[in-house]
Amino acid sequence: MPLGRSRNKKNASSSSSSSYTSTITTIAFVAVCVIGVWMLTSNSIVPPQTTTRTGKTTTSSSASTATTDNNNNNNNNNVDLPSNDNEPNTEQNKNAQTAFEDNPGDLPLDAIKSDDPKSHLNDQNIDASVKTSTGGEEKVDSQPLNVKESTDEPEKVQTEAKTQISDETTNVIQKVAEENPDTGEQSRNQNTQQKENVDTAVTSLDSANQEVSQEANPDQEQPRPEEKQEKQEDKQQQQQQEPELKQEPELKQEPELKQQPELKQEPEKVEIVKEQEQQRKEDAGIQLTTPDPRNEVSEEDQQERMKQQQQQERETQNEHPKPEQPQQQQPQQEDQQQQQQEQHQFDDQTSPKKDEIEDKKPENETEVENQQKQQGGEITASVIEQEIKNETKIEMKANGETALPGMGTNAGIPKESKESKKTWSTQAKESENQKERRQEGKVDKYGYDWELCNVTAASDYIPCLDNELAIKKLKSTKHFEHRERHCPHEGPTCLVSLPPGYKKPILWPSSRDKIWYHNVPHTLLAAVKGHQNWVKVTGEFLTFPGGGTQFIHGAMHYINFIQSAVPNIKWGKNTRVILDVGCGVASFGGYLFEKDVLTMSFAPKDEHEAQVQFALERGIPAISAVMGSHRLQFPSRVFDLIHCARCRVPWHDDGGMLLLELNRMLRPGGYFVWSATPVYQKISEDVEIWKEMSALTVAMCWELVTIKKDKLNSVGAAIYRKPRNNRCYDHRKKNFPPMCESNDDPNAAWYVPLHPCMHRVPTEKTERGTQWPVNWPSRVETPPYWLNRSQMGIYGKPAPQDFTIDFAHWHNVVKNSYMKGLGISWAGVRNVMDMRAVYGGFAAALRDLKMWVMNVVNVDSPDTLPIIYERGLFGIYHDWCESFSTYPRTYDLLHADHLFSKLKTRCRLTPVMAEVDRIVRPGGKLIVRDESNVIGEVEKLLKSMRWEVHLTFSKDQEGLLSAQKGDWRPENYSASPW
Repeated sequence: MPLGRSRNKKNASSSSSSSYTSTITTIAFVAVCVIGVWMLTSNSIVPPQTTTRTGKTTTSSSASTATTDNNNNNNNNNVDLPSNDNEPNTEQNKNAQTAFEDNPGDLPLDAIKSDDPKSHLNDQNIDASVKTSTGGEEKVDSQPLNVKESTDEPEKVQTEAKTQISDETTNVIQKVAEENPDTGEQSRNQNTQQKENVDTAVTSLDSANQEVSQEANPDQEQPRPEEKQEKQEDKQQQQQQEPELKQEPELKQEPELKQQPELKQEPEKVEIVKEQEQQRKEDAGIQLTTPDPRNEVSEEDQQERMKQQQQQERETQNEHPKPEQPQQQQPQQEDQQQQQQEQHQFDDQTSPKKDEIEDKKPENETEVENQQKQQGGEITASVIEQEIKNETKIEMKANGETALPGMGTNAGIPKESKESKKTWSTQAKESENQKERRQEGKVDKYGYDWELCNVTAASDYIPCLDNELAIKKLKSTKHFEHRERHCPHEGPTCLVSLPPGYKKPILWPSSRDKIWYHNVPHTLLAAVKGHQNWVKVTGEFLTFPGGGTQFIHGAMHYINFIQSAVPNIKWGKNTRVILDVGCGVASFGGYLFEKDVLTMSFAPKDEHEAQVQFALERGIPAISAVMGSHRLQFPSRVFDLIHCARCRVPWHDDGGMLLLELNRMLRPGGYFVWSATPVYQKISEDVEIWKEMSALTVAMCWELVTIKKDKLNSVGAAIYRKPRNNRCYDHRKKNFPPMCESNDDPNAAWYVPLHPCMHRVPTEKTERGTQWPVNWPSRVETPPYWLNRSQMGIYGKPAPQDFTIDFAHWHNVVKNSYMKGLGISWAGVRNVMDMRAVYGGFAAALRDLKMWVMNVVNVDSPDTLPIIYERGLFGIYHDWCESFSTYPRTYDLLHADHLFSKLKTRCRLTPVMAEVDRIVRPGGKLIVRDESNVIGEVEKLLKSMRWEVHLTFSKDQEGLLSAQKGDWRPENYSASPW
């Protein structure tokens, strides 16, 4: 039965009471009314929460809590949570009916708990009152609430609530009249007005909830006209039962009710709204509740509960305690709050307003978004945009964490150890002649107004090779100094233009044989070398018959010819990583892929225009470099074989300085294949070169294994082998070429001038170079024999163990995250660069795919590049504060693991990101793993260049970003080349 006595029952007798009793009764009545209106005003901002009267459990929506706690911008969309409609309607379900239900059915758009500290005051008071009313321990129900219920149930509950309110009002009035007959009539008149005001407020609340519900759920079934008519008849009947109550002006509360959710959006209005709420308390003077009629309590219990709530309210206002969280949710929410603080350090700068983003979202959110909101995963605006397109699907772990391997505390691999850096040398230390760079603390220009590079090279611009001002200042070009790197002090902050008619590159393996002409619109090489089957112009394509100067009839025949000359070469097993000097269009390296051989091809940017660009457009690894006055950017003793086919390098000049550079890079016991006219022609010039070359190789202790002639191509090749010990060096009659000084580090290769000397071969069993690596493919997973367990690895563990952990880590990341969760079509990826490789684990994880990875070891990082070569991969030293030696638009994917956060201490990110844009092809991808705040800066710069950011993810101060380059280019040219 309803709370209080029946409204139609009259008290037959009344006795006068003392004025003291009347005063106490009036005060108690006013206090009850104040508490009631407080509960009314709090209903519009409290997320769905139900409490049973059994004093044992309190059921709350964990999904809603996670959503509101994790979204600092207060997402206003309703979430489709799992429904319990399929569960049987047992007696247990009946007992679980709510005693208090706030906004049953669909939540209003603004009825989401605010993260604003001021708006938490109402939540704190409500939590305290609910805890007092239950009289028991709170527990979290494992089943989420069904937020979207039918429209009939909310209407029924609200109708019962209004009837109940009227009953309570009349009962309280009658009780006061019984106790104090002198003031009874006066109290009756006052409370008649109060009751009508409250009825009006309830009607306004119903109207507001219905309007917001319709806006938030336009597809939801609306109440039928018959139901509305029945509701109105019930209202009329209820009013007829109260003829003694007078009609008063309606309380204009609906606008205020609609403004209540703005508390979380405009904190400065909190005080004004509080005053309005206090005024409503004084005007209404009665409590609005929606009790379940099935849970009956006596009038005395109700008054006792009101007193307890009043006392709790006073304590809450004085102490302002934080809302008490269920024990099962508290640890999770603490982690979420910490994550929010880290993520929002850059979210406000990097993401558009979430209100605008949410307006663009579909009404039915994807399953991925629902899972992330329920589990409390932090996602940025870029993730939402990508998920709308259904391109990003992030797997969720059973425990609710996002399944992005290598992220957060469960990365599976520790951070780099500071102690380990003491045991590893770097190129910066090894290379005494490394350029010193000034550390600048400038702030990146977010929202940068990009311009096209105003340079002579136009769409083929390589900043460190096309520095015309530096080249003009050179005193000599005898040793091809003008083909070497001359980088500006700071990288360009302009974007390179696209050639007219540029198209999406042809995919591998078709690209090995043909490319689009307009992508590399150069025909000079076809005119000069077409008869040697280098390249030909065929309609809108440039075709590559697979020939070369020394293998006109095809590279594959030539490759087999070398194998037959020296069977011990064993392509793809014993010989895995080779260097091709003066590669031309790199057909030799392109066809060696069929033999499972990885070829580092290089040639200068010279009159053979775009030869390296042709190679990269075909999907063949290559760099622009020259054998001039400086060492190449490779470690010592790493290449299994070095090849030169008419490479036009004067090996015998300057005391054999260039050939000695090959000796530095060649592995002990490795082969040098020299296919050139001095080997097989008898022209006087060639004969003289052959004599000098023969004397030089003997002095270097190289063994001439064989001279083999290829009858099909009418060429010959001389194959030499480097010694595996120092016996020959020790028994030479002349110290020419001289042996290098003991302090000359053979691994130093960053801007180190060439010296005409030889380094001794290592002899200790624990030294690198005393043993040949195990055959491919076993070598990719095998820790090098010379990694000492006593040496600390990069991540703080013994070096061999570090190697194994790194390999397992990247295998897991690539398999479970990159291949599934980034929305990347890996079938279109061929040329890949790891911008900050450590042990080469990322490249090793991709070894079974039809792609190759250029591993870049930064000059200020531990020198692990020899380990990468030892496992059958390749790479190069580089400093990303400078431009890379490659043509524009040559890589399909760049991978940067904690690169940009380290670069920020030495150079600005703006020119670095301009370099990233230069290297990546239109449609190419970028994957960044770094600190959360750095991810935000990178995202801003990418968006300023019109890149499409597919995914940003942050956890435990670590972030992940995936983006794709478009074909946008600025319209204006820069005033200067930089």
